[in-house]
Amino acid sequence: MPLSNAQMRDVESLLHPYTNLVKFRETGPLVIERGQGVRVFDDRGKDYIEGLAGLWCTALGWGEEALVEVAAEQMRKLAFGHLFAGKSHEPAIALAEKLKEIAPFPVGRVFFANSGSEANDTQIKLLWYANNSRGEAKRKKIISREKAYHGVTIAAASLTKLPANHRSFDLPLDFARFAECPHYYRAEMGEDEQAFSERLAVSLERLIQDEGPETIAAMIVEPIQGAGGVILPPHGYFERVQEILDRYGIALIDDEVITGFGRTGNWFGCTTYAFQPTTMTLAKALSSAYLPISAVLISPEISQLIEEESGRVGSFGHGYTYTGHPVAAAVALKTIEIFQERDIVGHVRSVSPRFVRRLERLGDHPLVGEATGIGLIGAIEIVSDKARKTNFSPAKLTAATICRFIEEEGVIARPMLGDRIALCPPLVITEPEIDEMFDRFERGLQRGLDWAVSSAGP
Repeated sequence: MPLSNAQMRDVESLLHPYTNLVKFRETGPLVIERGQGVRVFDDRGKDYIEGLAGLWCTALGWGEEALVEVAAEQMRKLAFGHLFAGKSHEPAIALAEKLKEIAPFPVGRVFFANSGSEANDTQIKLLWYANNSRGEAKRKKIISREKAYHGVTIAAASLTKLPANHRSFDLPLDFARFAECPHYYRAEMGEDEQAFSERLAVSLERLIQDEGPETIAAMIVEPIQGAGGVILPPHGYFERVQEILDRYGIALIDDEVITGFGRTGNWFGCTTYAFQPTTMTLAKALSSAYLPISAVLISPEISQLIEEESGRVGSFGHGYTYTGHPVAAAVALKTIEIFQERDIVGHVRSVSPRFVRRLERLGDHPLVGEATGIGLIGAIEIVSDKARKTNFSPAKLTAATICRFIEEEGVIARPMLGDRIALCPPLVITEPEIDEMFDRFERGLQRGLDWAVSSAGP
């Protein structure tokens, strides 16, 4: 089908993230015109169940009038206000208070940014600042993990361990270190999950000792590794990680950009996996993606150290023009109120068994090696040989091709590294919509099998 006028205009005007820009000239974009509930509609009127909630973010779905109304009301009242040099406004104050109230760990102060990437860059700066304040200036290294995703700004991208984020960008910077990825399906060596977790814990402790504990500021983790493939941690993993970090006085940064606000069936992923962070990053579902906003939740101890250091140097020299933007903050506050009033987390728990059951059933498909999920997030891994866990050749672009078939059947899913395909629908999805999403998904997957069989080579 020839490109539409809007598609041609796009190709000549926009630089698209995470896109092969050469191939894109041939295919053009999928132009989305409107959304309602869990569905979006393209400029030709075709509907799609948004199986990734946009980019893991539109938790309340599209067309939530309460958020539209509060944005318009706040824009009329105070369209912009900043937090520099002691200025403030009620939406930022109220949102910070609400986040402290619902946080699963003690929080001293809240810092606002505009994206998960900015918030994770801030995490690094704040810990460096705090360590300088306490006289531990050598603590600069941050441990991340293989297949981690923490953002695309220079520091956050340095902690993101996916090939596209480093190639040709001269990254990572030299403060980043990487522990093993806790992907049991791919990395187990005949042991059960608990033994696998213990092996990774031993490896992590060895890394810390080799680097020197006195040089390590923090370890940053996603409760579930999202863009790296929706990798759920094995049994006992975070218990051992926390134990090791506490032993060496290393902070634990909890990146809840994807898992925050109910995605795993609890308000936060750290609750699901039973660990307590030093600091936390929130974004995406914080405003149901209706406006850009992110937050860094900081422990009382770190907050106090930052305050003391700002007194010594004369100013806390960090912040963004749109830090705590009043309209974004008002929308985020209303989003949390909706989560509470409508018991969105309870809804996730009620529909999750249907989601996980339908997802795991895909594991019987000839192309699927692993099918795993929790709450309303999960993934499958496409393989050419289930017994040997053999992937297709990367050049075949198997997951991307199958995702195109799935999209043509009316579900937007996400192809990822290692031929994994993610699903992460809006949290308001109903059981009938879950069934419709998987019915469409399965039709696209079956078309993928037909294509894989008919095309030559693995």
